[in-house]
Amino acid sequence: MGKPRFPEQEKDPNFWNRWAQQTLNNAVTLQNLNKNKAKNLILFLGDGMGVPTVTAARILKGQLSGHSGEETQLEMDKFPFVSLAKTYNTNAQVPDSAGTATAYLCGVKANEGTVGVSAAAVRSQCNTTKGNEVTSILRWAKDAKKSVGIVTTTRVNHATPSAAYAHCVDREWYSDNEMPADALQSGCKDIARQLFENIPNIDVIMGGGRKYMYPKNMPDVEYPTQSKHNGTRKDGRNLVEEWSNKMKNERAHYVWNKKQLLSLNPNNVDYLLGLFEPVEMSYELERNTDTDPSLTEMVDVAINILKKNPSGFYLLVEGGRIDHGHHEGKAKQALHEAVEMDRAIGRAGLLTSTHDTLSVVTADHSHVFSFGGYTHRGNTIFGLSPMLSDVDQKPFTAILYGNGPGYKIVNGGRENISTTKYEENNYQAQAAVPLSLETHGGEDVAVFAKGPLAHLLHGVHEQNYIPHVMAYAACIGQNKEHCYLNGGSVGLQPLFSSIATILMVTWLLC
Repeated sequence: MGKPRFPEQEKDPNFWNRWAQQTLNNAVTLQNLNKNKAKNLILFLGDGMGVPTVTAARILKGQLSGHSGEETQLEMDKFPFVSLAKTYNTNAQVPDSAGTATAYLCGVKANEGTVGVSAAAVRSQCNTTKGNEVTSILRWAKDAKKSVGIVTTTRVNHATPSAAYAHCVDREWYSDNEMPADALQSGCKDIARQLFENIPNIDVIMGGGRKYMYPKNMPDVEYPTQSKHNGTRKDGRNLVEEWSNKMKNERAHYVWNKKQLLSLNPNNVDYLLGLFEPVEMSYELERNTDTDPSLTEMVDVAINILKKNPSGFYLLVEGGRIDHGHHEGKAKQALHEAVEMDRAIGRAGLLTSTHDTLSVVTADHSHVFSFGGYTHRGNTIFGLSPMLSDVDQKPFTAILYGNGPGYKIVNGGRENISTTKYEENNYQAQAAVPLSLETHGGEDVAVFAKGPLAHLLHGVHEQNYIPHVMAYAACIGQNKEHCYLNGGSVGLQPLFSSIATILMVTWLLC
């Protein structure tokens, strides 16, 4: 395999010492904690972006720029505070994206498959919805007169975004077409309806999911000859048309392609609905760059619209197809999705300031994705281990899955991947257990934070802690007693003072 590739300067101990000293100097400055009030809140959610995915995406990002990759910094790597979140659902050791979304958006842990409802609600049982609804930080921000937005590469009524606005005991009730008759008769609403009816005037909505907004069998505007993309709604409603009519006296725009989106002047737009695909948006590696916007482009437009509000904004950004790439065993698709989300994080950083914007990057859950095999420095992340298996004497890729569709037996043994094109975009990495779709992983996920009160995201916490911190920093939601003016900072003294008073009174009474 030859000698490992690494920069000549790394042979010099002074190189590492200087780097460590600079890092140390930067760390010392963090003792001056940012206690400003957060005017703006941004949550970047990499669906399925576990720690192995973060590391592999970092290497890929570097290799795409011609470097070995390991020493590269992701934008999220530059965030000064990092913690871990425990991702289990109330009824699941290894979680799904709906129950986790309820946790990091609504501040309450929930059952798998349910969005915006507490654990008292039972999946698919409509009659357990009422009385068990929980509200999200997007709602808290809207109630505080902030502008709010949702940007995703999945359907806008998929698990992650739906927890921001919906209360639904089944994440798959995308439109009334996917709901059982008894649920409809009992008065439960599909998630697409709830997007427009639950929280009036969400300022920015962008992603896929067009087909769930239109009457059943209505041809799609982009794919009129493909019946699989036709509208699905049995109630005959055209939710996009209803939204447009409702917003006709506002500076509101509906767009369905990149050209329409980028032709807008954000200064002249207050409300935006962008639905760019019938279902999910395309993988970044397969995206039509003429017709479909990237996640970065959507985030750019969203922030430029939202930041006009003097009261600030809350924005949820989901890199949702990281998860889909992993489920399909297509690591190349998943990692390119993660790199694109990191690019969007960088763009958001340029458009905002850590002085008044709390930015958080995390994942809802991990996957059984790994890479290893004693690969040399600079080995392509999609390449082979430098060794053969000492059991079957066959090569193997560094990237492997614990289970999934990549399991394959040829002539009674493991497939010899030297005969495959393992660096192709849709190559399915080998898996230990055969499944049609790879599963989530159950380990903790990283939480990166920067901006006002970002230091409150530290250590290991339950996943539902995240929105409470963000709301606390912005003085929205349930606990506002600490929000007194002191040179623009969020003070902690009143909260501590009230506790001290209670303790003193208790002591005197005793």
